[in-house]
Amino acid sequence: MADGSGRRWVLIALAALTVLVFGVVVGFRVAVGILKDRVVEALGPGSEVKSIRVGWSGVEIRELRIKGGGQWPAAYALRAERVTLVPSLCSFLSAQNRIRSITIVRPYLSFYRTREGKLLVIPGLLSHKGRGETPSAPGASPTVLIGSIMLEDGVLELFDASVARPLLKIRLEGIRASLHDMAVPTLKGRSSFELTGVVKGPRRDGNADIRGWAEITTKDSSVKVKLRSVDMVALQPYLSKKNETKVQGGTLDLDLQSDIRNKMLKAPGKITISDLELAPAKGMFGSFMGVPRDAVVAFLKDKGGRITLDFVLEGDIGSPRFSLNETLSQRLAFSMADTLKVSITGVARGAASLGEKGVETAGEVAKGVGGAIQTLFGGRKKK
Repeated sequence: MADGSGRRWVLIALAALTVLVFGVVVGFRVAVGILKDRVVEALGPGSEVKSIRVGWSGVEIRELRIKGGGQWPAAYALRAERVTLVPSLCSFLSAQNRIRSITIVRPYLSFYRTREGKLLVIPGLLSHKGRGETPSAPGASPTVLIGSIMLEDGVLELFDASVARPLLKIRLEGIRASLHDMAVPTLKGRSSFELTGVVKGPRRDGNADIRGWAEITTKDSSVKVKLRSVDMVALQPYLSKKNETKVQGGTLDLDLQSDIRNKMLKAPGKITISDLELAPAKGMFGSFMGVPRDAVVAFLKDKGGRITLDFVLEGDIGSPRFSLNETLSQRLAFSMADTLKVSITGVARGAASLGEKGVETAGEVAKGVGGAIQTLFGGRKKK
């Protein structure tokens, strides 16, 4: 009698478990279907997609293309061999909207920095407003929590109009990147990130490693940047003015720790220049990074071909007088002059601080990514 009762309870438990599993599977499939509909709606008519397939694990987009168009400096703003979006089971079991992961395989992404220093990304997707619909009213879009966004074997090209004409292009290849814990569209809370890649150069390639965290709503952040053996020819417009002696060869190592708290920035850094080759001076008085060219050449001969410069970027990021390009070149000029024990002219020592456009650039990227994800998973992007 007891054995029969026990078997009955086992069968009841198994039946309940079967119903639960079936319900979870069905719910997950429903969530995946909803996710697919939102993806199709968000991409819009300006995008090219070979296929969108719904699987048991999520939504898979094959051969995504978003053209640059207009004055965009590259043929495509975004390309990706495959994008996989996986909803979270918690989204089905609770009232929260969660995306467990977004994985982008072999992506190409182009960024455009305007002459004013504003950074633009994926204009086709971010400017898509839907088919005659008006943007959502404030508070209408639900918050979507994203566990991770991962890029595998990516390429990134930055076209910068703020430092050179024609546009300066910096290319990174072999990118592996991840972004964790993002809330869209509020962007509240800390989001951590890591990025590694190869910095392409005319003569040789270097390596980049960038990692840290940021809280966009407060503008607080802590970011560590490490560059190794980067070709100086590729970065010359950021280091010296266009009328100075040109760089013909050399490599650069950079270590920078940037921290922002309560809108106050402090970013100590160190640059090591190795095997520098400079073009002949134009006229009698040539300069490089704000100091006489001949002094740089003489110092290199005495120090085994290496120069190490320490600098600090600091200031109030809320100040309207900030200018990133001027700041970096000025700080490096000061450090170069101190290292070589020479005088520097034409620059006021008290004037250099990180520019508003530089801070604006970081914010535009975060807002751009947040806007795109909001369009995908949480409704239309607000104006």
